[in-house]
Amino acid sequence: MNKPLIVAVLAVALAGCGAEIGRVEWPVMGTVAAVQIRGNGDIRAARDVCQAEFNRVVESFNAHDPSSRIGRFASMSDDEAQKAWESWEWECVQAALRFRDESGGAFNPRWRGPSTLDLGAIAKGFAVDLAAEAVASKDAGGADILVDLGGNLKSVRGVWRVGVKEPEGEGFVASVKLAPGEALATSAEYYRGKHIYDGRTGRPAESGVKSVTVLCRSGMLADGLSTTLFILGPDEGLRLMEKHGYECSVLFIMNDGRRVCNDARFSRD
Repeated sequence: MNKPLIVAVLAVALAGCGAEIGRVEWPVMGTVAAVQIRGNGDIRAARDVCQAEFNRVVESFNAHDPSSRIGRFASMSDDEAQKAWESWEWECVQAALRFRDESGGAFNPRWRGPSTLDLGAIAKGFAVDLAAEAVASKDAGGADILVDLGGNLKSVRGVWRVGVKEPEGEGFVASVKLAPGEALATSAEYYRGKHIYDGRTGRPAESGVKSVTVLCRSGMLADGLSTTLFILGPDEGLRLMEKHGYECSVLFIMNDGRRVCNDARFSRD
């Protein structure tokens, strides 16, 4: 259930908030991570805190490294795995398994086979949650902070206006304001073609969707849910959200150019 590796420009902070914005970025987890600070704050220290959390996630969930914990635990049954994972790791694994069950297998971390486990469609959002929590616990001089991991965004402090990339072209199809503690994630196939797979078939998703952007209070939920909704499409996807009580804002951009949105916060301005 892979996502594009290069998704850093799916949503970026837009200018116009008044104060100067500093940004530092670096490669990690096959994509680009960034920290943005508005106001007086130690951006390098914030970057180091975030990188430490990202490293923790890589060490546990790198499916391409047989020595990682996911490599050692992948063949375990779900019940066995629950006992093997640390509690903070199990939070992410459990969420992926819950999405699998709720979506009827459309989102499936075992889509490559029953003895495999791939958290690539949820782990980046989870890492952003961990990083944002760690940064929030540090003294940053009261500065506003935005954490970004491959287009998975979370506001640590301050309100950030961010843009959702136009699926075809260089502009933005919408913008939205992220309040403190809110996260945003987009699933799309702009860069590497068909790389989001339907776990029920093992084939690329064919839902007529170009991109799905999800806004909520959890980066992990936004990341996993955006993938799930991309596979299911708007009709089935919105029914899933209602059935399971997901209070998220969602913007679908369809192949035919239609916008399907459940929240007016996604502005065309």
